[in-house]
Amino acid sequence: MISVKLPPQSSIMGVMTRAVVKASKGLLRDFSELENLQVSVKGSKAFVTSADLKSDQILRQELLHARPAYSLLSEESGEVAGEDGSCRWIIDPLDGTVNYMHGFPHWAISVALEKNDEIVAAITYDPIKNEMFWAEKGCGAHMNDRKIRVAGKNSLSGVLVTVATPTEPLLSRLESFSASIRKTGSATLNLAYLAAGRTDVMYPSVSPNKWDMAAGMLLLREAGGAFAAQDGRLTDNYAEVFVASNMDLLPLAAKI
Repeated sequence: MISVKLPPQSSIMGVMTRAVVKASKGLLRDFSELENLQVSVKGSKAFVTSADLKSDQILRQELLHARPAYSLLSEESGEVAGEDGSCRWIIDPLDGTVNYMHGFPHWAISVALEKNDEIVAAITYDPIKNEMFWAEKGCGAHMNDRKIRVAGKNSLSGVLVTVATPTEPLLSRLESFSASIRKTGSATLNLAYLAAGRTDVMYPSVSPNKWDMAAGMLLLREAGGAFAAQDGRLTDNYAEVFVASNMDLLPLAAKI
């Protein structure tokens, strides 16, 4: 049974929390079944696609039922225009699909609320570990019932880094600092872990999708982190992000 201990939340966070918890029940049930099945690669893909689509359907139903005028952007179902063009849900019903397909327990659901082109509320939920990372603009970042903060490292020596695309030049330069490198398969959890101080630096994919970045970007900002473009500029544009970290490490990591 899914049970997450949370402090009192705003009404909008309550809507988002109920939606991701409801969607996660089907994903957990199917994941448990997938782990016990001997299926072909083709069969696995079909199974996971079905689970992904069911999660997407539940999230859309729950979020649009609570706020029917809002627009919605989903990895699976695309854009749904609402009457209120200033507010939009951004959802990823299953981030870490390849992990899920192989029975590897590292995947998550993410939901963000965008208001006037700014992310103001976000959730990344890992139902396997029962960890809900959440944030509202100006209210800090949380994991379940406690506040989280980026790690306080100020040197690249020995950092723990997550990468989406581990190119040889990047790996070589990171290894020169004795960095430990991970490719986890879930961008939204990479950002959540960075916000919680579990990792020190993140290099997203070259062309990230908005649903991969939206929730995690607010989590990281509220936890004291920031983002830089490849030229070192601070940026809040998900499409420009080259690296993410705390404010001390960011200029160093941007030069890698």
